[in-house]
Amino acid sequence: MPERSGGGLFSGKKKLEAENTELRAWIERLGGMDAMRVAALTEELRAERGRLREAVADAARRLHEVERRVVQTEETVLLQEAGVYDYRHPLSDAVAYKERLAEVKARIKAMARENKAVLGSTGWQVNGSAAEGRRMVRDFSKLMLRAYNAEADNCVRTMRPYKLQSAVDRLEKAVEMIVKLGKTMDIHVSGDYHRLRVYELELTADYLAKQEEEKERTRAEREQQREEEAARREFEREKVRLRKEEAHYKAALAKLIAKGDEGGAEELKAKLEEIGAAVIDVEAREANVRAGYVYVISNVGAFGEDVVKIGMTRRLEPEDRVRELGDASVPFRFDTHALIFSDDAVGLEGRLHAALNDRRVNRVNLRREFFRATPAEVRALLQQIAGQHLLEYRDVPEALEWRQSVHVVVGEGEGRV
Repeated sequence: MPERSGGGLFSGKKKLEAENTELRAWIERLGGMDAMRVAALTEELRAERGRLREAVADAARRLHEVERRVVQTEETVLLQEAGVYDYRHPLSDAVAYKERLAEVKARIKAMARENKAVLGSTGWQVNGSAAEGRRMVRDFSKLMLRAYNAEADNCVRTMRPYKLQSAVDRLEKAVEMIVKLGKTMDIHVSGDYHRLRVYELELTADYLAKQEEEKERTRAEREQQREEEAARREFEREKVRLRKEEAHYKAALAKLIAKGDEGGAEELKAKLEEIGAAVIDVEAREANVRAGYVYVISNVGAFGEDVVKIGMTRRLEPEDRVRELGDASVPFRFDTHALIFSDDAVGLEGRLHAALNDRRVNRVNLRREFFRATPAEVRALLQQIAGQHLLEYRDVPEALEWRQSVHVVVGEGEGRV
């Protein structure tokens, strides 16, 4: 009889057909064998072929399920990195999750203490002794509980929100293994205890996700506070400068009036009116939290030619904010395409974001203000929305550092040729 291939489990249709052909040839060579024996062998081989086909189909189904889970896990990771997480048990904040977890852990300990975690046969005997039998079942149950808890605790320690399903699967396998090992004495993890530990895993994943969400919110709030504080300091510095200038001109005006220089006095009075208007303007901008500059910037070296960032700042010197954005977090400085002052910069920024909403680079975290659009496309949009506010616009970014870096790399490549 020909040997069957050990790799038959994953063989395809062609391999099965080849094996069938080989079997037929082998049967034909058994010319002298009893017809009934040949028929029996043939039937046996047909049954074996059917079993192999079922095994292949089952393996294909399992492979498809594994691939599906891998895809789901990868998607979950990407969504979580973008700030999206599907909470199993929504609570208000991380503190609430911490308190709920403490309650669950207390219930877990209570069930273990009351021998409700792992159950076993109550009629088991050792050498005819029911007491010895109960002792053996109890000792073996404790051993199985220790193994199960070790797996559960490890899942909790290594938990990441996107790893929740794989952790639950590991715990399910631990339950199945204990059922197999404790089959003789009917030892198994109780359903209530297992559900409680799965609930603990889900709460842990939710807690970690909520912690990260709160950290991100805190980071954004601190960034906003830093921006507001920087703007406040700028306003204060500008008011101090204007008041010093005002005091200087007032002193000069008094001297001119004392000398009887009416022409010079009129000039200084006009200048003082300008300074007074400037002070009023600064104070008005300081009071109006919606006033400021909307900026359109890009970073070709970091993000490419078709990505822009659109934001707003209340700074008196908006370029200071642009320089801060081009710090060590990106390899090149940002280029400014437009700075538009508006009494309602918040509203103008919101309208631009809404118009480009379907071009957001990050569709889920709206604090990331990057859009897939060229500077020229944003200029056309600004002309429609901002109107007369758009005084100057630069379509082509200077990108000096990036262009120089490209030039250096090209030169190095030519030098190696």
